[in-house]
Amino acid sequence: MARLNTFQRRKYRTRKRVKRSGRPRLTVYRSLSHIYAQIIDDEVGHTLVASSSLALGAKGNKTEVAKQVGADIAKKAAEKGIKKVVFDRGAYKYHGRVKALAEAAREAGLEF
Repeated sequence: MARLNTFQRRKYRTRKRVKRSGRPRLTVYRSLSHIYAQIIDDEVGHTLVASSSLALGAKGNKTEVAKQVGADIAKKAAEKGIKKVVFDRGAYKYHGRVKALAEAAREAGLEF
């Protein structure tokens, strides 16, 4: 097996703990200019709900945009009847845009 870089090791280490919970997971991906969030059911391997700054066409600084995406994903989850999720931050620190997205989703009604 090829050597994994530091980013991949951190991501797998986080994901290993998160997948054991039995809940759908809210996973976050952030690129340089956009942020993406999706709720995944790992038992069947399907995306249940997704939202992104690109799809929303959100304006503002990156943290404000992340808050909008967090509120949107929580609203879509509520429509599908999803109340409890586990937060998968991937290899990112719980800081900045990732933290803003998570807090906005909590305020909009998702339970972590």
